[in-house]
Formats: sequence, C-alpha cells, structure tokens
Amino acid sequence: MAQTTETIDQNQNQNASSNKPKWLLVLGAMGPGILTAMAGNDAGGISTYSSAGALFGYKTLWMILVMTFLLIVAQESACRMGVVTGKGFASLIREKFGVRLTAFAMLALVISNVAINFSNFAGIASGMELFGVPKYISLPFAGIAVWLLIMSGSYRRVEKILLAVSSVFITYVIAAFLAGPDWGQVAKSTFIPQVVPSASFISLTIAAIGATIAPWMIFLAQNNVVDKGAGVESLPYQRIDAVTGSVLGCLIAWFIIITTGTILHPQGIVIAEAADAARALAPIAGPFAEKLFAAGLVAASFLAACVLPGVTSSAVCEAFGWERGENRTWEEAPTYKTISTIVIISGVVVVLTPNINLFQMMVTAQVIAGVLLPVLLFFLIFIINDKRIMGKFTNGRVWNVLTWLTIIIVTILTIAMFVLEFLNIG
Repeated sequence: MAQTTETIDQNQNQNASSNKPKWLLVLGAMGPGILTAMAGNDAGGISTYSSAGALFGYKTLWMILVMTFLLIVAQESACRMGVVTGKGFASLIREKFGVRLTAFAMLALVISNVAINFSNFAGIASGMELFGVPKYISLPFAGIAVWLLIMSGSYRRVEKILLAVSSVFITYVIAAFLAGPDWGQVAKSTFIPQVVPSASFISLTIAAIGATIAPWMIFLAQNNVVDKGAGVESLPYQRIDAVTGSVLGCLIAWFIIITTGTILHPQGIVIAEAADAARALAPIAGPFAEKLFAAGLVAASFLAACVLPGVTSSAVCEAFGWERGENRTWEEAPTYKTISTIVIISGVVVVLTPNINLFQMMVTAQVIAGVLLPVLLFFLIFIINDKRIMGKFTNGRVWNVLTWLTIIIVTILTIAMFVLEFLNIG
C-alpha cells in the first residue's frame, strides 16, 4: 500500500533530523526548559533569595542543591509528558481525574497566578523607580509591551524574545563577583548543610523552595514543549534542555544569595523585597552594583509577567477544551486571548492603585501555591505512570522514588509553612 503524504513528510523530517549533528539537535531543543526555570526567578523569588542572603549569609546556600534536585524532577516529568502525549498538563488531569478535580485545580491556579502576577508588575515598578522612572509611566508601557508580545501570534518569536530577556540575569553573576565573596566559604556552605535553629530560617527555607518550584511552572514547561511541536524523537534533547534550565535557574538564585550574603549580611541590613536589596547595595558596593541588581529585577519581573498570563489562560482553556496558544487569532481562541488580557490589565491597575497591600497578596499566593503544589505533583506521578497515556515512557523505579521523595519533601514543607502561619511565627 502506498504511503500517505503525511507519513512521507514525517519520515523525511525524521531522516533530516537524524542527519544533523547532535550539537545542532541539542541547540534546537533548547528553550522551553530554560525559559520555564528562568521565569521562576520572578520578583517574589528574587526577594526571597535576597532576604535569605541578607539574614543568614551563606548558611542558606545548601538549599540551592535541594531546589535544583526538586526542579529537575518536576521539569523533566512535565517535559516528557508533553513530548509523549502532545497535550498540556491540564488536559491530562481532566482525562485522568475528571472535570471536578480539574476545576478545583484550575481555580486555585488562577487565584495563585493572578496574585503572583501582581507582584511581578510591582517588581517592574520598583526596579524602574531605581532608574528614576515613576510607576505611572513604566507600568502602562510594560503592560502594553507584555500584551503586544503575547498577542504577537508567533510562539517562536515570543520564545526568542523571552530567552533574550533571560540573558539579563547575567547581571546577578556580575554583582556576585563585584561583591568579593570568600569563595572557599561559599563552597563549604553550598555542600555542607547548616541549619539555624529559628522559625524565620525554616520559613525562609520553605519560601525559597516554594519560589523555585511553583505550580505554574509544571504547566508552563509542558505547554512550551507542546507548543514547540517537539516529537518523541527529540526527547533526549528536551531532557537536556530541562536539566540545563533547572541548573541555570538555580545558579542565578545561588549568585543572588552570595551577593546579599557578602554585602548586606555583615552589615546587619534587613530587607523586605528585591528593590530594598538593590538600594542597600549602593552605599556599600557602589551605584553600579545597585543598577545591576535593579536591571535584573526589571528583567525578571518582565519575563514572569509575560509568562504568567499565557500559562493561566492556557491551563483554563485546556481544562475545558477551548482553543489556546499564541499562534491562534482572536477568532480562533477568544477565551485564551481574553483571559490573558484580563490578567495583564488587572496586574497594571492593581499595582497603580494607591495604598494597595501587595505584600499580603504575595503571602496569599504563596499559601495557595503551597496547597496546590503537592496536589499537582500527586496528579503528575499517577499520570506519568499510566501506560495507557505514556506507553513505554512511564517512570522507571529510580525516577518514581525520586518523584515520591519530591512529593514528600514538598508536603512536609507545606505543612510546616501552615503550622508557622497558624502560630504566627516569623
């Protein structure tokens, strides 16, 4: 029987891919994992890492290894599910667990993402104010830029622009070297865990891990692979992307802690947010260090502000079977475009509102994320071990142990967070 045109095209594409050098295939796969991990270093994450360094110096550096491990497990699993099924995480949850549980997960995700997006626009405003630009000018321009990028109609273009924005994170690497840390002590603190017997240390540890492996990142990692059209033959290269992104994202956090741990901790300077850290660097490390830190804050906040609306609308549309994606027009995906627009506008309007309690919003978002993350990881491990869905690409024994270990660690930390909140211990 003659082959169909589609089959011939697929075979030609596979042959073309197999003839390419491996380093070109790896480069071609790069993007989704790196973008997801970098977007995780948002305004809330930078504030958390900056505070960790300022309060406890290098004593929190060992957490980066734990966070890298947790992130790799989640990223690789999401990447593999996307490549094998060609579907997003929300679709698979609906297929496996039904509409009711999916609706609950989507409601919690929307509330959490919207609150987190408020903090991202607040990060843009705070960072730009350090360059002398008031928020009433920076935020409308940022909102328009985010909206235009998301509505551009090309996933490839959006990915390239956001990856370019991610390169600004190098500012935190430069800032760390300018700080002049004791690299021997840095290495020791990175590989030898140190625990400070205080509730604030425990709370900060929980916050740091929660900021690194946020629930929306699972949806983003999987959707990015699906939107990119990655096939099963590219799975080894997508895994490289997922691991590389996790390591690079956590390295940025490591350098932020080094910077504030070197400069602010010895001075006893306490900070509440990333902008405070940038301001505090100026009199000690000079204005250049302040501007570097501020530039990183603006870039990180902008990157996350571009990602959150799309993740939110994609998850909701997947959950209820509506069309989604940057490549769709308004006529093809009206709900997707509308939800993204509402999330962006609300972020700008809320941050521009006088006397708004953004800190309380961030706390609320963290609590919701704390509840949602173990549930999503529970969904994840049952989906990824379903042979009907994953075929031969289900978890092996070792990866199941690692995934369950991740679930246990995150669950214990989440319970600890609620206990501390209930007892009002800071």
